[in-house]
Amino acid sequence: MIGTSGGRTRVLGGLAVLATLAMAALAGGCARAQSIATAATSCGASWVTGWHASEQSVPGDQLAGRTLRMQARPQTDGTQVRLRLSNRYGDGPLVIAAMTVARGGSGPSATDVVPLRVAGLAGVTILAGQDVLTDPVPVAVTAGVPLAVSLFLVEVPTRISSHPVALQSAYLSKHGDATTSPTGAGFDTTLQSWPVLAGIDVLAGRPAASVVLIGDSLVDGVGSTPDGQDRLTDALAARLRGAGGDRTMTVLNAGLSRNQLLDDDPNDGGDSPQTRFDADVGGEPATRDVLLQAGTNDIEAGASASEIVDGLARFADTVRASGRRVFLVTIPPSTLSVRGTPLGAAVRDEVNDWVRTRGATRADGVVDFAAALADPADPRRLRPAFDSGDGLHPSPAGYRALADAIPVQALSGSPCLARDGATPVVAEGR
Repeated sequence: MIGTSGGRTRVLGGLAVLATLAMAALAGGCARAQSIATAATSCGASWVTGWHASEQSVPGDQLAGRTLRMQARPQTDGTQVRLRLSNRYGDGPLVIAAMTVARGGSGPSATDVVPLRVAGLAGVTILAGQDVLTDPVPVAVTAGVPLAVSLFLVEVPTRISSHPVALQSAYLSKHGDATTSPTGAGFDTTLQSWPVLAGIDVLAGRPAASVVLIGDSLVDGVGSTPDGQDRLTDALAARLRGAGGDRTMTVLNAGLSRNQLLDDDPNDGGDSPQTRFDADVGGEPATRDVLLQAGTNDIEAGASASEIVDGLARFADTVRASGRRVFLVTIPPSTLSVRGTPLGAAVRDEVNDWVRTRGATRADGVVDFAAALADPADPRRLRPAFDSGDGLHPSPAGYRALADAIPVQALSGSPCLARDGATPVVAEGR
């Protein structure tokens, strides 16, 4: 769930600072912007991010000496895959003795298991603060069909990198290497997280462009159905798939529960969107659009409206300086804790007024999430059908309403898919 953060390492700045940052980013980011433009018009086979999970620091308890099996659904068809494995937030080396990828199924089962290597070796030691890419392997990837990723973790630091709120079952075996097990026998512990696995790259024959949704637990999907694939990103992917043609885009989920716009807290809500921009957005040339959903946790932590507005503007400048387009959204209503007090509501209303009236001067578009979810009888709370039950997080129906509020025609789309009338299937947002 969304919650407060212990630390308040707030990064603030006035308009002069924002202008300086924008100028510096533009001066240093022209090459990146050019590469993004080139990627958008290069329609041959290329590596793209087919699946993504934002990372933060969590305890590494119970993982050492066991095999971790995770199910993930790439969003694009392809002929090869490589994994992005992370020890970015680890406090010591992470030793993986064996790793495989396979076709996933129900529960922990896996078929057509393919061994993975890093630099030609069956195992890898990932130093603290580092990520690695596995060597490419030929695997037929179909959008929406899960892959089963298995990692035999023989040495695990006290803190590891993980996506702690996956809303997708993962499985932990008894002690030993079970990476090649097809049945899933012995995977007797169930997790609801994605440790170590930060992404799946796919060699796509005709790549779709991607849109990244970055923010807190409303992007992460809290309130949706575990294993149900009905988060906001899933619902948006379904809309884009239905629109077809060049509207089809890969939807990447960069949400972190408890995340704040203004504060970094790797051990609780993760680094802020600004801090993790390079890891979650900047490294994927196929990303053309970014949607930022943030601010409700900052209200809970006591931030003022002007501080939140400053953070929204700063992030928008960063995205645009990278050569991408950015969309800002209003903060949905909530009756939970500080957010439901008159002070919390006043801060939210002031931020939302800025987004509605001036947000488009700093961004490429705005989306009114608050209006999409608000109860017409009392706009300061969620519509009952859209409330998951805690007064803060949307239900699956609420997430569909948010996806419906995003103007599909305003997104950049995928130029490569407009050529020859190609319309590949796009799967869920995870």
